[in-house]
Amino acid sequence: MATNESASILGSVSLAVEYLDSLLPDNPLQAPFKNAWLYMLSNYTKFQIATWGSLIVHEGLYFLFCLPAFLFQFIPYMQKYKIQKEKPETWEGQWKCFRVILFNHFCIQLPLICGTWYFTEYFDIPYDWDSMPRWHMLLAKCLGCAVIEDTWHYFLHRLLHHKKIYKYIHKVHHEFQAPFGMEAEYAHPLETLILGTGFFIGILVFCDHVVLLWAWVTVRLIETIDVHSGYDIPLNPLKFIPFYTGARHHDFHHMNFVGNYASTFTWWDRLFGTDSQYVAYTEKMKKLQQLNKKTK
Repeated sequence: MATNESASILGSVSLAVEYLDSLLPDNPLQAPFKNAWLYMLSNYTKFQIATWGSLIVHEGLYFLFCLPAFLFQFIPYMQKYKIQKEKPETWEGQWKCFRVILFNHFCIQLPLICGTWYFTEYFDIPYDWDSMPRWHMLLAKCLGCAVIEDTWHYFLHRLLHHKKIYKYIHKVHHEFQAPFGMEAEYAHPLETLILGTGFFIGILVFCDHVVLLWAWVTVRLIETIDVHSGYDIPLNPLKFIPFYTGARHHDFHHMNFVGNYASTFTWWDRLFGTDSQYVAYTEKMKKLQQLNKKTK
């Protein structure tokens, strides 16, 4: 009975989304995207698409999403949005970060990406245009991947902060007490493997087309680079996502080293009370701001 009711609810939601989708104007990017996808299928093998295509998508998006926060350091107006104003970025730190990032991407992540083709072949994951899921299904599956990754990240990240483990692995990521966008994947190789596993679990559960790999990579990079950006931008559209952590939440983790272990959502930290120091700090800062306003 419960299964039938769940199926009925999901069916009703799907129909409602389909109806809303029919009311939306045609996407002007749909035709160019389709043409590009068909061109890719006609000119490259599945192995090339799954491996080199995935690498190009990851590298291109990673540094593209890092660019805004990188440019903010040269714009005086944006400094009022920097969270830890007393700790500006340095060229030395950014250059070191860049070198480590390239090592992790090409020596750790690339071999994993090469396994993508074997995964799609083993599970018979389609590449063709006609099998591509609609945008709302793609978005729903990315959300499912985010929930799974966030759960994995919370518990494994919290474990990496254990005093017997921390100095051997996770301490590398905390080398920068004031994070910046490019530092999102600055980590010990073992941490890249341990926390990166959470990214692939959702793919194993939800993937029914190779496009989900690239959609989920896009969503995950947007999120992790945003929370590491070091800037709290008021009009950031990600703030409208319920329970989203945001830059201040994760920035406090780098500043405090304890608490705020989640990657995307706040519910695990709230449930286990590991955001208590962050909540106390936030309340303290609010009172100081109110006091400063009264004294002016």
